[in-house]
Amino acid sequence: MRIRHLPETLVNQIAAGEVIERPAAAVKELVENAIDAGSTRVEIEIRDGGKSLIRVSDNGIGMTREEIRACLDRHATSKLPDNDLEHISTLGFRGEALPSIGAVSRLSIASRAQETPNEAWEITVEGGKHTAPVPSAHPEGTRVEVRDLFYATPARLKFLKGDKAEYTAVKDVIIRLAMAFPEVEFRLVHNGIQSLNVPAVRQGDLLDRRQSRLSAILGDDFGANSLVVSAEREGVRLTGYTGLPTYNRGTSQFQYLFVNGRPVRDKLMTAAVRVAYMDVLSRDRHAVTALFLDLSAEEVDINVHPAKAEVRFRDAAFIRGMMIGALQHTLHAGGRQTSSTLGAATLSSIQTGGHSAPSYNPGLSENTYNPYRPMGLPMTGSNMAGQQLRADLSMAPAARMDAIPEQDAGFIEHPLGAARAQIHENYIVAQTKDGFVLVDQHAAHERLVYERLKQQRDSGAILKQGLLVPEIVNLEDTQAAAILEQAENLARLGLEVEEFGHEAVIIRTIPALLSSRANVQTLIRNIADELTEQGTAMGLEEKINALLSSMACHGSVRSGRRLNVDEMNALLRQMEATPNSGQCNHGRPTSIKLTLKDIERLFGRTS
Repeated sequence: MRIRHLPETLVNQIAAGEVIERPAAAVKELVENAIDAGSTRVEIEIRDGGKSLIRVSDNGIGMTREEIRACLDRHATSKLPDNDLEHISTLGFRGEALPSIGAVSRLSIASRAQETPNEAWEITVEGGKHTAPVPSAHPEGTRVEVRDLFYATPARLKFLKGDKAEYTAVKDVIIRLAMAFPEVEFRLVHNGIQSLNVPAVRQGDLLDRRQSRLSAILGDDFGANSLVVSAEREGVRLTGYTGLPTYNRGTSQFQYLFVNGRPVRDKLMTAAVRVAYMDVLSRDRHAVTALFLDLSAEEVDINVHPAKAEVRFRDAAFIRGMMIGALQHTLHAGGRQTSSTLGAATLSSIQTGGHSAPSYNPGLSENTYNPYRPMGLPMTGSNMAGQQLRADLSMAPAARMDAIPEQDAGFIEHPLGAARAQIHENYIVAQTKDGFVLVDQHAAHERLVYERLKQQRDSGAILKQGLLVPEIVNLEDTQAAAILEQAENLARLGLEVEEFGHEAVIIRTIPALLSSRANVQTLIRNIADELTEQGTAMGLEEKINALLSSMACHGSVRSGRRLNVDEMNALLRQMEATPNSGQCNHGRPTSIKLTLKDIERLFGRTS
């Protein structure tokens, strides 16, 4: 077989497969070109998820006759004025997008340049072959129209997803670009229906503009349940907004990450977010974030992949540590907050009874209605009814409530209020100045123990409590091996473990912070299960924190434990003084607050 040169059309189609793998990629390239052209308004219209039509119109600087012809040549670009790949300041720079799209579709471009206001030009391309530019009546700016994407490469067309999935991908691309450029107006129309329209934001500084744009796209809930991130170290600046731990999602698709204004999907940055939330989120939940990383162009390489969605940092460890530290500091400062949507979710889950009381009418007979008559009792025999009513009122309540000490009256002014009752021996009801708070005592104490264990670990002084009679725990051989492999780390946490035969371990000490009622057998078995499941994929710090979390969970005040008022108030005060106390180690809320207005709405006392 002899080496030969492939036809130019085939070369372009092969190259197009790297740059344009689906309609969303074509939209991304075209919209990025519009932004680079200085547009303040970009309109995108697609049909059938972008398979049959993609039309992108902008009001940018436009192109002259020579430029509209040259833009279809591979590696012809208006970017990189100094041919310097280390100082890329534009979204596009490769000069591959338009030739790649033209190689696999029916493409037309119409444009009027600012410097030639009296003339506009249009050019068409089909399967990589283009015509000469012809005069057009197009206004200032550029319109790129793509029809029948991948008609020239049917194999690629067969592997596209359904229209809905492709449309979703296109919308996600537009949303990310809209977040990065709040000063640009974006409008998206799919199958003749407008699905996105965000006006330009030009008031305030960049952070304020981004906040307005994020609220417009993600909704007011994100603004109400996010914390401001702002950190700068050695010329690297991280800004944006990150959601409260209790405001989370089931996938990571709601994590919006940007590097120098460019939307990216970077594994290092995603991992940094995961580690930062490790202590406050369950492993199957994901934070909602919009983070903007700005640094010198020399410190980041965006020329990694044709799609330009991946980046490579010169000092990856520094970026990772800086992001983790900034996010943890932010979460620490706002860790006692819980999502404002919890109260709304609670209200929506409360259903009033289906039977409404009849309205009172003095004209009705006495036997018809009496608001003070116990339900089901006849009006005759009033003495008997009165005795029954007194008996009903003297029954023991389902919830316990101790006498309230006078010195606790001031607790109402505290964020979590003053304890008033314990219901079902697990939930604390506390009265606040403007409503009440419901606290999960086990989840709350779990967080308190976990944070204190971490403090002791960081100071190198986790207190141990020797067991009068060492506990022998029988395990499977793989579980025993997993425990013994982490024996050194466990010892640092106050848990001294030794081998005891092939399928057992012996426990000699436990952390003194753990409850005296902690079941050592259950504690060790749960740690063994988690170690076996997690394997060796986790980093050392994550493993140690996971062990601490497990110990805190299984050694905390359990559900069913009766607490008196002093104990309940002590727990509330400790929560107020403890970082991240708004959620337990698994990301579940420790408290839910309902305001007086919320309560009155339940009973129809407000309009």
